[in-house]
This record gives sequence, structure tokens and C-alpha cells, in this order.
Amino acid sequence: MIKLPQIKPGTYWLWIQATLALAFLYLPILILVIYSFNTSRFNAIWTGFTLDWYWSLFGKTTEITANFSTVEIWQALNNSLIIAVISTGIATILGTTVALALERFRFPGDQIIAGLILLPIIIPEITLAISLLVFFTLIFRILENLTGIRLTLGLPSVILGHITFNIAFVMITVRARLAELDPALEEAALDLGANEWRTFTRITFPLILPGIVSGALLAFTLSLDDFVVTFFNTGVGATTLPLFVYGMIKLSVTPAINALSTLMLFASLLLVLSSLTINRTQPTTKP
Repeated sequence: MIKLPQIKPGTYWLWIQATLALAFLYLPILILVIYSFNTSRFNAIWTGFTLDWYWSLFGKTTEITANFSTVEIWQALNNSLIIAVISTGIATILGTTVALALERFRFPGDQIIAGLILLPIIIPEITLAISLLVFFTLIFRILENLTGIRLTLGLPSVILGHITFNIAFVMITVRARLAELDPALEEAALDLGANEWRTFTRITFPLILPGIVSGALLAFTLSLDDFVVTFFNTGVGATTLPLFVYGMIKLSVTPAINALSTLMLFASLLLVLSSLTINRTQPTTKP
């Protein structure tokens, strides 16, 4: 006979509070997913099950709502992927380099540098977005005065903005992996005649690779889902998928929005779960 775990009387309220908190967080998401299969064009009324809204997103119809076409949504997705891939690649290289420098070396101002890199994830996102907008506007004005070339906001400015906050997430993930690395392994390689570069490529890099991959997946997810920084620093022709969804909500609220949001949700969850799985399946290198 299977015995269920006993719950102490004093912990009932904790279980209730945890259940209510989880319901508050995830019940709206569950409702969104359910109503993405609604046959009615009105989200508040359930009339039956259908996959038509998903089929419409994949080009089975030329129009997903009265105001948006499938061409526009795939263009927005293409912009999101371009921004996410480029910003993730650059942020991963810079974040890994900074993590190695801060974890393996001690130099004047190292803690100040670490604090400055972490600043984008500490301050409110709206503050970061506005500060980047002011920075880009100022730089563009200076360049126009010096060279006569007029630059505007677009994909490059959004990519730079995403790199700014993604470096911090990569650095934290890689630095945590480095903290678990046994220094004796690197010292043994050096004692056996390997130089610093060979020690890094043969010992350090393979051991911290799971942390690098996890940081890259996390950065890609954050970049793909970002709205605030993108909204303030984008330009004409640089609409991303989150901005496209926002535009749909302003003009026409149909289950097509739920279907699109559901696909984004599952894509993000898949990336986050992949990152967590990679970190958990790697054994620690410390004795």
C-alpha cells in the first residue's frame, strides 16, 4: 500500500498560499492557451474547438485578421530571429570573456566592472530602454554633425540594446559554472607542460561549455521575447514579433493573438527547459 507524504498542520497555510500564487501566475496563461482553440472570433465567448487560427498563421489563409496578413507576421518573426541570433552570439562571446576575467584574475576595479555589467538587469527595463534611446539619439546627432550621414533607429539599434542586457545574463551563468570548476585541473595541466591556451582549450572550455550554452539559450529567449527595449529603440521596418502582437491587440482582439502568443510561449519554454537540462545533467568538477 502506497503511503502519501504527511503534511504538518503548520504548513497547510504555506501550501494554500503557494497554490494561490501559482494560480495567479499561470491561470491566465492557461486560459490564453485554451482560447487559442476557440471557434468564435471573440475571446470572451467559447463556442467550440478549432485549429483554424493556427492554420491561418502558417499560410493556409492569406489574412489572419482584418488588419494583418501572414506575410507581415513572418517578416516580424524574421526580424526577431535576426536580432536574437546576432545579439546572442555577440553577448555570449563578451559575457564569457568577462566571466573568465572576473573569476580568474584580480585587478583594480574588478568589482566595479562586475557591478556595471549587472546594472542593466538591476534597473527597471523602462529606464534602460529610455537611456538607450537617448544614447542612440545623441550619437546619431553627433555623427550627422561630423560626417553629414544621417542614421536612424532600426535593427542595429535594437541589436545593440539587446546585447547590453544579455551580456549580464551570460556572465552570471558562465561565472557560476566557473565557480564550480576545480582549479586543480588547470594547475595539473600547466604542471604537465601545457601552456595557457592549450589548458583553456583542452580543460577549461569543455568544462564550462554547458554554462556557455545555457547562457546563450537564456539570452536568445530574452531577446526573442523582449518588448520594452525593442519598442523604444526600433524603427521603420524593424517590427519584431512581440511588437507585432502588441499591434494586433490594439486593433483586433481575436483568437489569432492567442494562437500566436501560445506558439511564442512554448518556444520560450522549450529554450529555458533546454538550458536548465544542460546545466543539471553536467556533473560538478569539484571533489
